[in-house]
Amino acid sequence: MSKVHPVQVIAVTGGKGGVGKSNVSINLSLALADLGRRVVLLDADLGLANIDVLLGVTASRNIGDVLAGDCTLREVMIEGPGGIKIVPASSGTQHLTHLSPLEHAGLINAFSDISDDLDVLVIDTAAGISEQVLSFVRAAQEALVVVCDEPTSITDAYAVIKLLNKNHDMYRFRVLANMVRSEQEGRHLFGKLSKVTERFLEVALQYVGSIPFDEAVRKAVQRQRPVYEAYPRAKASLAFRQLAQKVDNWPLPTAPRGNLEFFVERLVHS
Repeated sequence: MSKVHPVQVIAVTGGKGGVGKSNVSINLSLALADLGRRVVLLDADLGLANIDVLLGVTASRNIGDVLAGDCTLREVMIEGPGGIKIVPASSGTQHLTHLSPLEHAGLINAFSDISDDLDVLVIDTAAGISEQVLSFVRAAQEALVVVCDEPTSITDAYAVIKLLNKNHDMYRFRVLANMVRSEQEGRHLFGKLSKVTERFLEVALQYVGSIPFDEAVRKAVQRQRPVYEAYPRAKASLAFRQLAQKVDNWPLPTAPRGNLEFFVERLVHS
């Protein structure tokens, strides 16, 4: 019998809106697919979908239909660029922004049905520090915290890390500096964040690099295409390729952590 492979689950978060989480989620997904990984991208901004808008794709069904029991997760997945699969969220649905713990557990467990068909699940979380955002990050194996050079970005990233650490015993976080003018600026941003966390929290932050500020990203967004696909030689695209290579070498989970998490049955039986 073939060994059940664990699925790598990465939650992209940051607290603040406008730091480029969705762009990071999309382009990282494409770069991972380029490395031969089967990637599913979940738009976890359940009430304000934006992945489909950014990619110019139309979804006839979304995660709300799965929660309502009208269809399976496999039936809502749509084909994205570069061979990635997308699980679209709904837009303007108040109820989906306040899922009960039971509904949230049901949604996470629904992913078990597709576990044979993917290697990586990338979760684009909503902005803010709602219980729903924190639940998605806790259910992933990796938390990728996106920061940019704005005071509120560092403050909000710290707030997310603090809540996950103090309330949910998470201690390891990966940090990505986005839209930076130089690699030094990225390291400086990471330094600012780690200085505060070292003072007040017991966490391990790892700097995973930076994505440069690049006009090509804005042009790609206007064209409703990922920069990685539209401008493959752009500085940002090359940085996403480097990031994907690092992510691809992160260790895969080997045992469940004891809380609600994606694909946990693969860890129990693997």
